[in-house]
Amino acid sequence: MASNDAAKEELKGKSVPVLDHGQIALLDVMGSDEEIAEAARVSYRKGTKQVNDDRGLIRRLLRHRHTTPFEMAELKFYMKLPIFVERQCIRHRMASTNEVSARYSVLPEEYYIPEASAVCVQSKTNKQGREEEIDATSAAIYRQSTNDASHRAFEVYNSNLRNDVSREIARIPLPLGTYTEKYWKIDLHNLMHFLGLRMDAHAQWEIRQYANIMGSMVAKLFPITWQAFEDFRLNAMSLSALDIKQINRLPGGKIAQVDLEKYLLSEWCNAPKNSERAEFIVKAIRLGLVEPSHALPAHEAHTSTSK
Repeated sequence: MASNDAAKEELKGKSVPVLDHGQIALLDVMGSDEEIAEAARVSYRKGTKQVNDDRGLIRRLLRHRHTTPFEMAELKFYMKLPIFVERQCIRHRMASTNEVSARYSVLPEEYYIPEASAVCVQSKTNKQGREEEIDATSAAIYRQSTNDASHRAFEVYNSNLRNDVSREIARIPLPLGTYTEKYWKIDLHNLMHFLGLRMDAHAQWEIRQYANIMGSMVAKLFPITWQAFEDFRLNAMSLSALDIKQINRLPGGKIAQVDLEKYLLSEWCNAPKNSERAEFIVKAIRLGLVEPSHALPAHEAHTSTSK
């Protein structure tokens, strides 16, 4: 009996709602923490082991990026999601996927309309992102006009079908918010890569809702691996050569953010829009080296760096 049999029983086949019409369900899973450790041990065939040995081995594998043992575990999902979210999901090419085809099937009139709280202004620092919520009037106009346009697109689509236009071109007017469905199978290593990107605060809010649900499932199915993933990826940070050089230039103790300019590297001086500089300041604040002049921006909730 695998250690995660109870979690499999709890999760498999149960649909979880996402967004306004979306769903995600775990269809199948292969592997466990113990099987990941066992796959790693085949390299050297040493004697018996304890549970604590599995934990230490898995943490070492993930910490040092030995990825093959994690590829031995696989998960298969059913997903119902807007097309624009699917286009971000499909960027993770190591997954196997099969999606509903509007060449063969007639699509129901289901499309995504964001809640007012998710309608935000364009980010001034990130060309792909959004920042704080827009005013209530503008949000209401956006939601109504998007609903009207989407409904009209489906009217044209259904009219095309009634006029015997082939399904493969009748679908052309449909919007990116149209819901699609697919099966998605991926090994645990590549799923963790997906989650590391798509659970991040900079990922688009909509795909984060799917990623967060997947992450909660992985945490139950592979608890030792998930703890290591949180420690070495999700809640960790990387330091570039310039970051380390800059840290070594800082005086001892915590300094105020307003005083940081005098210690900055020549590459970053007088370049307030330099993205590496901005990212270093966030890292320095997290490391307790810099006292922020204000709270970190609330764009964490609604900023995107993905396509």
